[in-house]
Amino acid sequence: MEFNSSIYVAGHNGLVGSALVKKLKNYGYNNVIIVDRHRLDLTSQTEARRFFNVQRPEYVFLAAAKVGGINYNKSYPADFMYDNLMIQSNVIDSAYRSNVKKLMFLGSACIYPKITPQPISEDYLLTAPLEETNEGYAIAKIAGLKMCQKYREQYGFNAISVMPTNLYGPRDNFNIDQCHVIPAMIWKFHNAKKNNLKEVTLFGDGSPTREFLHVDDLADLLIFLMNNYDENDHINIGSPRPYSIKELAEIVSSIVGWEGEIIWDTSKPNGTPLRQLDSSKLNDLGWMPTITLESGIHNTYRWFLENTNGV
Repeated sequence: MEFNSSIYVAGHNGLVGSALVKKLKNYGYNNVIIVDRHRLDLTSQTEARRFFNVQRPEYVFLAAAKVGGINYNKSYPADFMYDNLMIQSNVIDSAYRSNVKKLMFLGSACIYPKITPQPISEDYLLTAPLEETNEGYAIAKIAGLKMCQKYREQYGFNAISVMPTNLYGPRDNFNIDQCHVIPAMIWKFHNAKKNNLKEVTLFGDGSPTREFLHVDDLADLLIFLMNNYDENDHINIGSPRPYSIKELAEIVSSIVGWEGEIIWDTSKPNGTPLRQLDSSKLNDLGWMPTITLESGIHNTYRWFLENTNGV
C-alpha cells in the first residue's frame, strides 16, 4: 500500500475496524474510506456493488461482522450465520468485480474443531466437528476463508485470510448480553465493586484456556500483513501464551479492584476446552505482539470507565 492508496475499512465502528482506522492514519495513510452502517448495508448485494463501483478502493480490510460472546452466539445461530455470510460474500465478490488490488478477510480462531491437537496449526481446519455454541458463526467464517481461496484460484484475485485469536481492547462491546469474555468480566466485576456485591457468577468451571490479543497489536499486524503476506493459505494470529478462564478472572478482578468470591456456574457451557493457535508461520515473518495481557486490560478498563460511565 502507498500512503495515498484508497483503503476501505469495512466495519470501521467495531473493535478491530476502529483500531485499524486509527493505526492507518497514525502511520500516514491519508485516503482511508469509511461508511456508516445506516448509509451502507453490506448484507445487500445491490448496495455493496454500488458502493464499490462508485468508490473503487484499491485495498480492502474486511473487518465487518456480526460478533458476540458464547451465550449470544448460542441464542442467535441463524442470525450469526446469515449476516456474516451475506456481508463477506457481498464484499469479496464486489471487491473482485471492481478490480480491488488486494483484500484481507478477518476470520476467527473458532473456525477450528472443538477437540484438536494443541497448538492448533492452520492444517487442522475441517478435520473434526466444531464447537456447538458458535457453529453458525464458525461455518460462516470458514466459508469466507474458502471464498477468498477460490476467487484467487479461479480469478487470480489477491485475497488473503487471517485468523486472530480472542481479541479485546478499548471500544469493545460491553453489552453484557452480547459481549466476549474480557469485557463481560470487566462489566461484572466493576458492577460488583460499585454495588458492594460479595459474589460474582461466571459461566462454566473456569478450566478452558484461551489466548488474548490486544486490538492495537492486531491493527499493527494487519497493516504489516497487507504489505507483506500474499499466500493462498490462511494464517493464524495468536499470542505468546494461553490463559485459563480462571486465571483471566483473577487478573481482571484484581485490576478492577474487586475482592469477592467467584462462583462458577457449571450448568452453563464451557465452550471449546483448549485453544492455542500455532503462530509459527506468523512468527517466521518476524512479528510479535508488544502489549502484555495485564497492561492491555488496564488500558481497556480505563477506557470503560471513561466512555461508558461504568454501566
